[in-house]
Amino acid sequence: MAIYSIENNELQGIEIPDKKRSGERFFGLWKLTAFPMLLFIALPLLALFLRVSPATLLENISKTQILNALQVSFSSALISTILAIILGMPVALLLSRKKGDVFRIVDTLIDLPTVLPPAVAGIALLMTFGRNGLVGVYLSDWGITIPFTRVAVIMAQLFVAGPLFVRAASIGLSAVDPELKQAAALDGANRWQTFSMVIVPMAWTSIVSGAVMTWARALGEFGATIIFAGNFPGRTQTMPLAIYLGFETDMNIALVLSVILIIISFLSMIVVKGVLHKHVRYY
Repeated sequence: MAIYSIENNELQGIEIPDKKRSGERFFGLWKLTAFPMLLFIALPLLALFLRVSPATLLENISKTQILNALQVSFSSALISTILAIILGMPVALLLSRKKGDVFRIVDTLIDLPTVLPPAVAGIALLMTFGRNGLVGVYLSDWGITIPFTRVAVIMAQLFVAGPLFVRAASIGLSAVDPELKQAAALDGANRWQTFSMVIVPMAWTSIVSGAVMTWARALGEFGATIIFAGNFPGRTQTMPLAIYLGFETDMNIALVLSVILIIISFLSMIVVKGVLHKHVRYY
């Protein structure tokens, strides 16, 4: 870029770099550095879809093992998500209102299952609700056995995926304007009416997002389930467990279920990041 003299309006012949253009060139080169990571994530997913043709998908989708795994996964994930909403909403409301060291510890405790190795979660559940576990020993006296049952599948999913709902819901609840709550109280609304008619409608996108993410995470739960619930076809075998077994016995089953889980996970993320995110902006 040339510099002109202000006094005689003559070109002095001095060139300085165009910062804007150099910045654009640098950003263009910087964008290229994003491709290795994107390819690293995309290529394995693409490889799965290239191995499973529509004909293979249709041929194997009706197999008994796949249908049983779908039934167990969808039913247990739905129940665990409903339980996460019922049991997690009071915790989310508590975390959205309270601050301090004690509640910081509670907040950390809620997030802990999401970072624990799934196998550790399964062992912890077994040591708690197993026949000789902390709680299971008393349940055994009443003839109640939880491990290696469908209930154990739901509990494993709830333990691992439930915190996702609590986190999302607490963020949405804490974002509600306190003045709206005060206005509702001044209009004569009690606490339940304020919660159900003001707070929940204002935070519904975060609540639904948390529920969708919890459901998707519950579908993909593996480690805690195989330790606490076992891998029994038609009873406790979910889609991830069927993939694990299919890898050793029938690769087509593993590939088909993997593709199904990828599609479900992708659609769940689209719902959360696309459809629901548009509504978040209005609040």
